[in-house]
Amino acid sequence: MPEVRVLGVLVVEDEPVALEAHAAYVGRVEGFEVVATAGTAKAALQALQTVRVDIVLLDMNLPDGHGLDIIRAMRAAGHRADVIAVTSARDLAIVRGAVSLGVVQYLLKPFVFATLRDRLEAYAAYRRQLPSSEQVDSQAQVDDVLAGVRPSTRTSLPKGMSEDLLSRVTRMLQDTAATTGMSASELGERVGVSRVTARRYAEFLCETRVVVRRSRYAGQGRPEVEYRWVG
Repeated sequence: MPEVRVLGVLVVEDEPVALEAHAAYVGRVEGFEVVATAGTAKAALQALQTVRVDIVLLDMNLPDGHGLDIIRAMRAAGHRADVIAVTSARDLAIVRGAVSLGVVQYLLKPFVFATLRDRLEAYAAYRRQLPSSEQVDSQAQVDDVLAGVRPSTRTSLPKGMSEDLLSRVTRMLQDTAATTGMSASELGERVGVSRVTARRYAEFLCETRVVVRRSRYAGQGRPEVEYRWVG
């Protein structure tokens, strides 16, 4: 049986905390290895010139370029690495643009480790089933290749949490990121849930490294915890 090659991953993310978290996630998935990281479009394209990359975990919003432009530059330079978009960008136009450029998966932040693991394992299965020759033998083989890159099941959130409420909390924190953080009480009031529920979702976002918690001092009382989106 031939030895299975470890797949090299380039992690592209401009937020250092998120970059560290995504790289750590990749390192926990068997069969994958982070071969380079980059915080800018320029650094990402340079990394592709120097190391062997099988798949790029690509943020769509970088300080010196958009993710879609990076993919176009990759292809123009002859880089054939596949791309998984890992991003907060929810605009339909960006999603469609990613699909048209051949992005194999589109993963919205925030996400848990198991979500990325399932995507990477699906990608590894896709790579294993690719024909050894340069041609496919049948329509069935074509269908298998096209379907193989997608995970077979959706990874669920922790028990008792809903995707709808997580999306609302995420958007609220994103909308206020440029001005100030929000306490659990303020967050709960804005999205229409209790302080305890808002705190649970905010803490989940902290665990996924897209939100940070800070102490807010007001007067001489006990400092209040506030949550700020860092994406």
